[in-house]
Amino acid sequence: MNWLSDNVNQLALIGAAVILILTIYVAGKYIKQMKTEKSTGELAEENWDGIGEYKNELPAGWAYTFLGTIIWGMWYMIAGYPVDGYSQIGEYNQEVAAHTQRFESKWASADSQTLQEMGEGVYLVQCAPCHGIAGDGMGGKAADLTVWGSAAGVLETIKNGSKGLGYPMGEMPAGMLSGDAAQKVAEYVANGMKGEQPAEFATCAGCHGADGKGMGGMAPDLSKYGTPDFVADVLNRGKKGFIGTMVSFKGRLTPIQEKAVGTYILSLSRGE
Repeated sequence: MNWLSDNVNQLALIGAAVILILTIYVAGKYIKQMKTEKSTGELAEENWDGIGEYKNELPAGWAYTFLGTIIWGMWYMIAGYPVDGYSQIGEYNQEVAAHTQRFESKWASADSQTLQEMGEGVYLVQCAPCHGIAGDGMGGKAADLTVWGSAAGVLETIKNGSKGLGYPMGEMPAGMLSGDAAQKVAEYVANGMKGEQPAEFATCAGCHGADGKGMGGMAPDLSKYGTPDFVADVLNRGKKGFIGTMVSFKGRLTPIQEKAVGTYILSLSRGE
């Protein structure tokens, strides 16, 4: 390996040499003074067990060294080794980005079975510690994912409300509908909002809009319910749950991985 092939190595070697030379010079200078000179000057008023210190001015060498260090640091960032120059972290990030691009390209047309198998692997590592291997929320400790995408999942949300997603319209309170009214809305939403809209949906339209699409991001888009995109929205936003806050997975998973996790989670409600 050629140590002088990289300007960073060159700067490091030059800096090390300068530090070594200055250390030898300064150490030699003060050792010589210790042998030939005596301390002089005005003593400070404070002393500790009879030991005091002189009111000496800051040595010029120290001041010049401090100023030189500042100048060196500015030059190093701007010209010697710019902040946008090469770094191992930057190289790693580029490799990760290239790998992600290849991954996304390879699985862009993956079928549902492949996505489900891929999503299971991600789920077991990232989601199972809180939601359980079976996705049942481990006895109420976390959200029960086995009902997501079904009318039962909508009914659960209507009954308990929804919080912690950070939408501008705020959190959804519990118990806004009940009985047959809640059942009609749940079946309508779970069916992809197809067919005749029940009159009871007017209670939901105040936040989600008459079309249920969330009024441009002000609230969750219910038209996505029962699709991997709905799960991906939750993954990207994060959520305050029963046992703590689920962090946002935005940037942690690729779009294909998000779709895969959504596909797998939705398969739990279908018993696949």
